[in-house]
Amino acid sequence: MTTVPPEKIVIFDYSGTLSPGAPLFGQPENLIRELRETGLAALGVSTPEVFWNDLVNPTWNEGSTTQKGYRKVLAERIADAGLAPGASPAEIDAAVSRFVASYLDHSRIDPHWRALLERLSVSPDTAVLIATDHYAEATEAIIRFLAAWNIPTVQSTGTRHLSHQHETAARSPCIVANSADLGFWKEDGRFWKTLKERFFAGRIRRAVLIDDFGFNESMDDGYGARAKIDPRREKTRTVVGEVFQVEPEIISFFLETAQRKREDARGRLIAKTAALCEKILLEVPQK
Repeated sequence: MTTVPPEKIVIFDYSGTLSPGAPLFGQPENLIRELRETGLAALGVSTPEVFWNDLVNPTWNEGSTTQKGYRKVLAERIADAGLAPGASPAEIDAAVSRFVASYLDHSRIDPHWRALLERLSVSPDTAVLIATDHYAEATEAIIRFLAAWNIPTVQSTGTRHLSHQHETAARSPCIVANSADLGFWKEDGRFWKTLKERFFAGRIRRAVLIDDFGFNESMDDGYGARAKIDPRREKTRTVVGEVFQVEPEIISFFLETAQRKREDARGRLIAKTAALCEKILLEVPQK
């Protein structure tokens, strides 16, 4: 990663934080259109209620902690729940594949984050970690999005990815840690212990955690239930602190409903968050 062990770490959440557009994909008006255009509606998945209650929420545990992937858990659930009677496995797989591809395309990292990510990637004492509770396909998507900005990455498994080595040699790889790859959610200490053992031999003296904790997710998505936000934030704070032996500085990236579709509002919040993050990093680390 770097020539010296990093003393600081900036941890970014992905869906809803680096990618505010990912939750927008699940908003009712957009979701209805996507279900229709990808062919899922014709197979019986025609409303947001069916999508969330019969497909996503029942399969989230398996989909986000195994290598099965979004495409496979959805296809299996559609078949097992009898939501598409008469449809062949090939027809179900084709519709689900189109839907997942569209979702990932809408899950790009917001370009307003680029400047901060680039600055952090050339900071020798700071490691960057994208930590996400997500499906297996998200890992490759994140790597691809960062490669487009010539930011190198390393997966939680240790696999490195460089887009153009001559352009990225001076940059430290961003660690991409997905619950589907590690087998645990971020609120589980084992998620962080695995990362510390693999990437952080030295002592971390300052940690910044930028996360929406599910706040920006669709209200129909079980992960985004408001009652879960504060407990998830405090649990994550506790486990990160215990594993890295430092009290993390938490920046909650909350976008109110009216702001989520407005690029200017997202840009202002990202700029404010980036400025606060860099201010914290400039403070003298704990001894």
